[in-house]
Amino acid sequence: MHDSNARQLKRVRLLQESYGREVGLVADSGAEEMYRIAAEFQLGATLYAALQTAAMKKKDELDFFRIIELGDGEYTLESLDDEDEWDAVAEAYDELMFEEADIQ
Repeated sequence: MHDSNARQLKRVRLLQESYGREVGLVADSGAEEMYRIAAEFQLGATLYAALQTAAMKKKDELDFFRIIELGDGEYTLESLDDEDEWDAVAEAYDELMFEEADIQ
């Protein structure tokens, strides 16, 4: 049941292959916080990661980041400042999880 106008959406594993199941992000305060990689996916030509701290997991919350490829298996993450982009990425994440739940 695929819509022919559906956005190109596929799961990827770039961060997990390079860093494992968790990544440490440095907050503005300079403190590092560990995030579990909930999912990585490509939406159109852009790569995204859904990340979650232990505190966020308790509240069933996620944060989304753009994955930027630096080369040589190195990546950096950018915050999504645009609300429309954040909403589109959250919707794509939900769609990906729904499709995978249907498969299992």
